[in-house]
Amino acid sequence: MLEYRPAAQRGHVSHGWLNSHHSFSFASYYNPARMGVSDLRVLNDDIIAPGGGFPMHGHQDMEILTYVLGGALEHSDSMGNRDVVRPGEIQLMRAGSGVRHSEANASATEPVHLLQIWIEPAHSGATPGYAQTMLDADALREGFVEIAGQAHAVQIDQDVRMLAAWPRAGSNHATGLDIARQYYLHLATGSVEAYGQALEAGDALVLRNEAVLQITAQADSQVLLFDLRPSEAQ
Repeated sequence: MLEYRPAAQRGHVSHGWLNSHHSFSFASYYNPARMGVSDLRVLNDDIIAPGGGFPMHGHQDMEILTYVLGGALEHSDSMGNRDVVRPGEIQLMRAGSGVRHSEANASATEPVHLLQIWIEPAHSGATPGYAQTMLDADALREGFVEIAGQAHAVQIDQDVRMLAAWPRAGSNHATGLDIARQYYLHLATGSVEAYGQALEAGDALVLRNEAVLQITAQADSQVLLFDLRPSEAQ
């Protein structure tokens, strides 16, 4: 059971310093049919102009993942963390009982392109936390790899696994799926085909009652796959 969600149907805002596409309802973009999938609540595709960024602001009770596609993102938070996130890394900030943070383009000349992903946590009021790690590029080029989850260095406080693959043009990759779960596939960059459906950057598929995912890359690509609890939420 497949649901194709083309990139063109996402919400879009432009603030000059920020060009953002929202896969799900967020801020001024509201679509009752796009409130998330299971515990996956936000997937924003952001391009921040040189010198731009989000000033210090607060969050509670959300697992916030950052995946950088190009450029460099400078992170600062009220826990004392100050880091730069670059392509090939993933960052998790657990908002928990409350945290403040800022995210800024680390360059004065080049834009930064990132995905910001929010997962609703299993527990409220948790102690805030932070993790950042380098991804294994060689393994990702060979197939799907878990890059965040419950039993991972980037530990999500929810029954969610985040996987990624970086297939090269012309390659095929397959991974088994649990038909009792549901999955959200987001094509971050490139061009692939899955289940006979051509996907371009920003396109997505919601998968239910599927036992196998197989993709064929038409170009060098980055694919994200979220393994989620079954839910009626869309």
